[in-house]
Amino acid sequence: MGEHIVFAFTLTLLAGLATGIGGVIAFFARKTNTKFLSVALGFSAGVMIYISFVEIFAESRSVLMAELGERSGNWAVIMAFFAGMFIIAIIDKLVPDYENPHEARKVEDISGEAPADWPDHLKEHTQEGQSEEQNPLLRIGLFTALAVAIHNFPEGFSTFAAAMRNPEVGISIAIAIGIHNIPEGIAVSMPVYYATGDRLKALRYSFLAGMSEPLGAVIGYLILAQFMTEALFGVVLAAVAGIMVFISFDQLLPTAREYGEHHLAIYGLVSGMMVMAISLMLF
Repeated sequence: MGEHIVFAFTLTLLAGLATGIGGVIAFFARKTNTKFLSVALGFSAGVMIYISFVEIFAESRSVLMAELGERSGNWAVIMAFFAGMFIIAIIDKLVPDYENPHEARKVEDISGEAPADWPDHLKEHTQEGQSEEQNPLLRIGLFTALAVAIHNFPEGFSTFAAAMRNPEVGISIAIAIGIHNIPEGIAVSMPVYYATGDRLKALRYSFLAGMSEPLGAVIGYLILAQFMTEALFGVVLAAVAGIMVFISFDQLLPTAREYGEHHLAIYGLVSGMMVMAISLMLF
């Protein structure tokens, strides 16, 4: 049991650290490889959608039917699945669009001026010579870091819970989450760097934002561990499936389409499903 906990936590930690990769890319890449990101995000969505429906949802249904009976078990898995969607939808709704880490950002869009889609009251205060406290770029960077942390909290617990039940599934989810964390790291580091001129500070914030994933795993485990039964674990798995599916359709696929051509995102989606299907068969 102890080894499973350490393994699941390590996977969650690595997935969270991927935000730092996005921070590094923002500084050392002259131009975003939009085609690669589009395919990668589509691939991540494919992995998460396939594994949610084929593995996690099915496992949850099996557990809950065994514990609660066929009718009650089916109702429980359905309600938990949509409850997971509802939770992540509320979290996403609470984050303003211009601070939302799931809005597509490109390296070449980095500048010392506020982007065109920012509110007027923020654009008015981007003149040079302002202190860090007055600079809206810094405030937006910090708000984005907070937004990433809020989004990543349930994702961290999702990765942890899946890895505890099935290490192979946990690895796949961790890779998918890690891929989709890279653009978030870019979204955090860009405004902080241009507000302060400090690369280390920008990288630090992008890394710290990702640390909410392992934090989510730890807090979720500490809260639920003492109450964890097979039935509760089945409910958690169904909620995890709902969270993964919502993230894929609401965040990954739209962002993949914004980064590249529509077909590239779909090719990545299908490829992710194929790889996941073959890996489940082989391992």
